Amino acid sequence: MPATRVHYWLLWGSLLATVSSWGCKKKDTEVAKKVVYKGPAAETTNVLTLLSDSAKLQIRLTAPIEQTYETGDQIYPKGVKVSFYGEGGRTVINTLEGNYAKYDKAKNLYVVRGDVRVANQVKQQKMNTEELFYDRVKAVIYTKPETLVRVETQTEILTGNGLTANQDFSLYSILNPTGIFTINPDAPKQ
Repeated sequence: MPATRVHYWLLWGSLLATVSSWGCKKKDTEVAKKVVYKGPAAETTNVLTLLSDSAKLQIRLTAPIEQTYETGDQIYPKGVKVSFYGEGGRTVINTLEGNYAKYDKAKNLYVVRGDVRVANQVKQQKMNTEELFYDRVKAVIYTKPETLVRVETQTEILTGNGLTANQDFSLYSILNPTGIFTINPDAPKQ
């Protein structure tokens, strides 16, 4: 074999080795990319959380699923029901339910969305909205000022935008009322 042919074979061989090493390096860098998991650190089914003060039940939270994240945030993707108890811890004063909820640990705030229902058992009044915030530290529930709310008492139906209330829903204020309808309590219900 002439020297030029050997030289060409060596040249092609080193070129192929170089191209092959480039391909290997590219694959190595692709494998080296970190995948950051952003999902829940834990998932619990059939959740029952009880909060008490001085051994007296204050709040009972139930949910089909609770997902807890590294930050301490919690998500209730299939809904949540919160019951607020009276001073003795034996009687339910108020309930709060929604189709989805998220607890923001940094703000100590619950956000409840999707067919949100609040019902004060003692005063027999109800509230419906699509999004509600519950601040456990301040013991208040509220909506954004533009959120539509509907409150039903034994004698009236009130509608409007925005609401603030104490957590047992015994005192509330609609920020921008749009309608008040009187209910005849003697009228037959359909």
